[in-house]
Amino acid sequence: MAVAANNKATVVVEGHEITISNPNKLLWPEMGISKIMYLEKLLMLAPYLLTYCKDRYLTTIRFPNGYAHKSFYQKNAPEPIPPFVKTAMLEGINYVHLDSVPTLLWLGNLACLEFHPSFHRIGGQLPEEWLIDIDPSVDPEPRIMEAAELIGEALDRMNIRSVPKTSGATGVQIYVPIDRGRGYTFEQLRKIGHFVAQYSVQKHPRLFTVERLKKDRGSLIYIDYLQHWHGKTLSAPYTPRARKEASVSTPLRWDEVARRCDPREFNLLTIGSRLAETGDLIRQAAPQNLDHVLSFIK
Repeated sequence: MAVAANNKATVVVEGHEITISNPNKLLWPEMGISKIMYLEKLLMLAPYLLTYCKDRYLTTIRFPNGYAHKSFYQKNAPEPIPPFVKTAMLEGINYVHLDSVPTLLWLGNLACLEFHPSFHRIGGQLPEEWLIDIDPSVDPEPRIMEAAELIGEALDRMNIRSVPKTSGATGVQIYVPIDRGRGYTFEQLRKIGHFVAQYSVQKHPRLFTVERLKKDRGSLIYIDYLQHWHGKTLSAPYTPRARKEASVSTPLRWDEVARRCDPREFNLLTIGSRLAETGDLIRQAAPQNLDHVLSFIK
């Protein structure tokens, strides 16, 4: 329960008191979402968002005056660090370990509007999942769901089941839960990604490209299989994004992709009812054995 005083509030979560500064500051003015409302939404999202941020090295993007204003990436844990916040070192950077609701709300109070975890666990070297990022060169891109469907169909023909998710911004990411007991490496998954990307570009040259430089892509949609790598990040499932619509990176059903759903449908004002209806679609997907594909593309 928050108590307002001198443009501040306090909230006690799991026994930890968190001070909230400027609780009425609008972070998404067009959507009417203030900081205190944002923290309430984070509290609702916590069981889902923490699943994909716990035991990862976390990068956040902070927008102190709201989504439309100046922002900066935060890798090193901001000082002072409350006693309940855990950190983890990697290559000289002291990352926040987002493993609890109090830590999430502390970051929310700092106007961290986006959460981007590593693909590997703290202290680990192997990927926890595999993602292909489908990145449009223009915004808006009306073909983005068509592009996602085509990549999903290519994977399906390879007997790889996947879950599409909105990036929360302009793109779509194809999420493949992997059988971690197989010990797949980043190098192995990149090899499959390269194969899928080259196949898709050859089959749909007017839609896809593997050109990394945006200025050289024209209006083609970039299949980014390179971003999935040790130390790199993508938007976490269920992270909010700093977009006008307060969109949320949301796993989809393939039938929603087929009907060309609008990623802006999934935002901080609608995500609660959606999760009550669907649950976490990624957690419902079976981990994939990729041995047959790796043996094929060698």
